[in-house]
Amino acid sequence: MKVYVNTENKKWNKYKIDFEKIANTAVSAVYKDSEVSITLVDDAKIRKINKQYRGFDKPTNVLSFELGDDVLLGDIFVSIDTVKREAINAGISVEEHTAHMIVHGMLHLQGYDHINNKDAKIMEDKEIKILKKLGYKNPYMDEEFVCKDKSCCPGKIITWIQSIKIQENSFWWYLTTALLGIITSFGFAPFYLWWLSLIGIGVMYWLITKQTNNVGFFKSWLLTFPFGAFYGISMFWWVLNSIYVIPELTAQFAIWTVPALIGIGLLCGAILSLPFAIIRCIRRNSPYRAILFATVWTLILWCREWFLTGFPWNPISNITMNFPMVINSISLWGSLGLSFIIIGLTASFVEICRNKKIKSNWFVFAMYILLFVVGCLYGIHNMNLSDKQSDKIQPVIRIVQPAKSAVYKMPGSKQEAHIIANQKMRDLFIWATKDDNINPDIIVFPETTYPYTVINRDFPFAKILNTNVIIGTNYYNDGKYYNSLVVADESGLVKHLYSKSHLVPFGEYGPFGGLVPTPGHLTPGNGKELIQINTKHGDFVFAPAICYEIIFSDSLIPKNTLPDAIINITNDTWFGLTPGVYQHLDMVRRYAIESGVPVARANYSGISAFVAADGNIISYLPVGENSSLDGFVWGAHNTPYRLFGRNLWMIFILMFSIFVSISISLVQKKD
Repeated sequence: MKVYVNTENKKWNKYKIDFEKIANTAVSAVYKDSEVSITLVDDAKIRKINKQYRGFDKPTNVLSFELGDDVLLGDIFVSIDTVKREAINAGISVEEHTAHMIVHGMLHLQGYDHINNKDAKIMEDKEIKILKKLGYKNPYMDEEFVCKDKSCCPGKIITWIQSIKIQENSFWWYLTTALLGIITSFGFAPFYLWWLSLIGIGVMYWLITKQTNNVGFFKSWLLTFPFGAFYGISMFWWVLNSIYVIPELTAQFAIWTVPALIGIGLLCGAILSLPFAIIRCIRRNSPYRAILFATVWTLILWCREWFLTGFPWNPISNITMNFPMVINSISLWGSLGLSFIIIGLTASFVEICRNKKIKSNWFVFAMYILLFVVGCLYGIHNMNLSDKQSDKIQPVIRIVQPAKSAVYKMPGSKQEAHIIANQKMRDLFIWATKDDNINPDIIVFPETTYPYTVINRDFPFAKILNTNVIIGTNYYNDGKYYNSLVVADESGLVKHLYSKSHLVPFGEYGPFGGLVPTPGHLTPGNGKELIQINTKHGDFVFAPAICYEIIFSDSLIPKNTLPDAIINITNDTWFGLTPGVYQHLDMVRRYAIESGVPVARANYSGISAFVAADGNIISYLPVGENSSLDGFVWGAHNTPYRLFGRNLWMIFILMFSIFVSISISLVQKKD
């Protein structure tokens, strides 16, 4: 069979894939003399094809168009963006996943389909055999081993949990609670094993509420401390990777690695164990206990927005990031609300498992199910709102991802520093404009890209780019240093300057009076503001966000305003390929959904991305890829969550908890 390959997107060139071999392996003898066309595209192109021919305005991994001709078998389109994203999530190579997509497309051209379960099983079996011939594993392996023998049915899981007998305050107790804390962390990026998080929280809840002896709060706190400590260490250990990125920092701070790890454990153990400690020593009535547990968990998440300037990383809502309908419910009630629902569902389900005859247990569970359904329905509505105006002409934004070593910007000797820094910046700016086919309206460089400290309104390097420039740099004024974002026009004049207000503790400033050594001593900026840029496609208004400022609800957009986008510049070089890089992107996606505003994100080492207002990653550059990304944003809209704000939603959650508690009392009278 003749195979014609048309590469429309140059990202495909880096992968060595034998499309002719794959297609010929997947074709039956009947079509050996046929011809097939394989077109290699990106998400933008395949989305356009979907919209034009299928009325489906989303990118997909593969599309097949059967021509109904014995010779001209048909056309296959494959998107590098979706294939790469799915390959990363599945933990396989792009080559392997592409082979699967080509086999899948070839089978469609030969009449196979997966509309119903029977046809899907036939098609999947065929794919498995063909991929095996090509030397690839079964892509449906995970699904094959789920509940084949019914051993994972809820009834047997409950029976197994009920059989667990661990003496409180024993070695096995502390080991078990520590392990439960560890597995709970695997629900977040890049693993997304959400069910492990639910099991970890659910089993810990089961164990702590199974105890009947009376103990005080301090004793309860110690019993639950290992869960919080190891949950926190498993989530946040990656921050210490920053010590080992630059040799000078390593020499000075490596000695603090173990103390810092212990400090993370102590701090997280003290905070994250509190919901379990409180229900262990306060209330033993099961339905009240479930609602109290969810409320305290959410209240602690809210408090994390403030402590040490705040660090509300990984709200439990983020384990649903791969379920668009669910995660988009945070446009209604925020991560606080969805976290409250997830924890409440988990705790109330455990209470039903313990005693399904208590009507009030079912009542609490039903209330959480109702909230979950309402949230999902609104999530669908938010996704529809986010897709509007996608065909409107918007300013073209180019995101630059240098992906250089952290020492790239560091000069050698003092004598050569000025010359080298100038040349490196000039090379970077010229490289950023290498694509002559597109003339972007705005070019965005990541945090701390510019090696100099800005002290006036002159930014001559912008003249090289001949367009609007947004770049991260340091700013000096009145004896103080700031981590800043500069907006300069094509003439090299600084039009706007924004400084980061949420500084990183132990990195950009020293808490506790500088008791712990800190590499940076910066001054916070003035907080949220909007910046307007004039482009040939009209005015573009954005909310600036530097680094992890975007993880804070209500932190970026002034009240009663609606920018076109959020421009987030950051530098995750410090964290390499650790989970923190992927979790940081999920926090960006969370903010986009909560605020209803899309995000253009420039990350020095990756992941840079265009994120839609529904949290969907439109396009991205993976970690370590030295490249640029052109795109535009659309769909900005107001959300109920942003209308009321984080603090008012916390009050709503507390009021709902009181309402349910009162309702429980009425239900219990009938039990």
